[in-house]
Amino acid sequence: MMRRNQSSNHRRTWYLGSALAALFTLAGCGGPSDSSTGSSTPAVALDPTKLAADQTLVRGGGSEPESLDPHKISGTVESALVRDLLETLVIAAPDGGVRPAVAESWDTTDNQTYIFKLRENAKWSNGDPVTANDFVYSWRRLVDPATASKYAWYLAAAKVQNAQAISEGKQPPEDLGVEALDPKTLKVVLEAPVPYFVAMLVHASTSPVHKDTVEKHGDQWTRVGNYVGNGAFKLTEWVVNERIEYVKNDLYWDAANVKLDKVRNLPIASPNAELKRYEAGEIDFAYSIPIEHIHRLKKERGNEVKTTPYIGTYYYEFNNTRPPFDDARVRKALAYAIDRDIMAHKVMGRGEEPSFHLTPGVVKGFDAPPTPWSQLAQADRIAKAKALLAEAGYNAENPLKFSVLYNTNDNHKKVAVAISAMWKQNLEHVDVTLENQEWKTYLSTRANTDFDIARAGWIGDYNEPSTMLKLLLTDGGSNYAKYSNPSYDALLAESSKEMDMAKRAEYYAKAEEILAEDMPIAPIYQYVIQHMVKPHVGGYAADPLDNYYSKDMWIIEH
Repeated sequence: MMRRNQSSNHRRTWYLGSALAALFTLAGCGGPSDSSTGSSTPAVALDPTKLAADQTLVRGGGSEPESLDPHKISGTVESALVRDLLETLVIAAPDGGVRPAVAESWDTTDNQTYIFKLRENAKWSNGDPVTANDFVYSWRRLVDPATASKYAWYLAAAKVQNAQAISEGKQPPEDLGVEALDPKTLKVVLEAPVPYFVAMLVHASTSPVHKDTVEKHGDQWTRVGNYVGNGAFKLTEWVVNERIEYVKNDLYWDAANVKLDKVRNLPIASPNAELKRYEAGEIDFAYSIPIEHIHRLKKERGNEVKTTPYIGTYYYEFNNTRPPFDDARVRKALAYAIDRDIMAHKVMGRGEEPSFHLTPGVVKGFDAPPTPWSQLAQADRIAKAKALLAEAGYNAENPLKFSVLYNTNDNHKKVAVAISAMWKQNLEHVDVTLENQEWKTYLSTRANTDFDIARAGWIGDYNEPSTMLKLLLTDGGSNYAKYSNPSYDALLAESSKEMDMAKRAEYYAKAEEILAEDMPIAPIYQYVIQHMVKPHVGGYAADPLDNYYSKDMWIIEH
């Protein structure tokens, strides 16, 4: 479970101004003691073995997806949909491990060459067999610069042979270290041993796409009527900003065990609007929960609030290339002035824990090292922040002016308001402007590093510390902060060669120490997975990456 940092026990000595206090009143001031899981209303007695006649799951989608092409997406909203429409070689298990999917088995003798045996009965939704060549084509497409995938870096991070050079345009996609030994046998060669390679393959970007469909329809292949997938469901309707529907794919290799007939996904960006529809009985599965309602919901609907630790960190990223954020003193000052105890337990209050590291404590094989700033009392951090800002030349005559970008969302707004209030109260000589953008615009702005400070969150792609730390490599595909430190890069390169998990952890600890010194981002809190799930939904099980699959769920008679 997530660990509480020692500094969270220090007594807070600073005064909460009216703006921040008002926010807490709005969000609900209950601390951890309010986190009762009991319900004041008796749970409906349901027999999980009795299926409802209507096997339709209605779930909140978070927002309108940027795409349903696995090689063109980058967010959790899109990944949740792609997991239902397409299937990777392996998929996540509730215990944080993996389970067979398109690949019924795999083998390696050196953690550098992997052989995957594909299922004989794996088919595309149009009846074509799923073959090893489908994965060869798809992975080449992922790293091909012509695809412009935001996850082109992923196979390079997994050390797939020549992936880095191909993504940089230095070699052709045909040089990628993947080969179809026969229609049902896939060989993958890595440039160096990666003991956690198979775990990386749960990520949606490694999904196969249907070659003939993509080449026939181009960018339009994801439209209803064109979409050919190999997942448990097939796309039937997509009304932008209203709903996405898909039905059971009878040609799916495990269709006999898929109980749902239909999934209706509603792209509701506002958690409050989603909650209203959930409480009105229009939604079975809510994507998120408004902060200000969490304590009420735990008391009234405790059995429906599902909370588990998450491999993810909420943070603010600084534009390391734009003055004044190219100055580590400014970055540190702003990071130190944030009271993470208040942010996690008061502003959020859903089970989040304060974070002083990029890597959350729930990740396997990592024990966050204590860093000097994380061990200070908050009052001492604020004192250091003021000194750093003064040293950087900011004062009453020369206030620090900047803007904070966040995507449109009630919860993100509350976080931004709280943090900006802390900066204004604790540092005094700052002028903060908050800017919100709709999801797709926000993604584009961040990708172009056209911001001062941006709201960000990184959810692990697999269960190992490198899934977090590789984010800030100089050539990291999602390093929108444009951070670069050769020593950091070298540590991560060395860690990938180390087969012993305990020794790898030492490299990871040193990497976190470098981040604490450079402060390219300001970690704020460790995520929790939290959904509202109706009692009549069976089979929901969250792994630490929130990789839930509709094929595992069903509707209980109610």
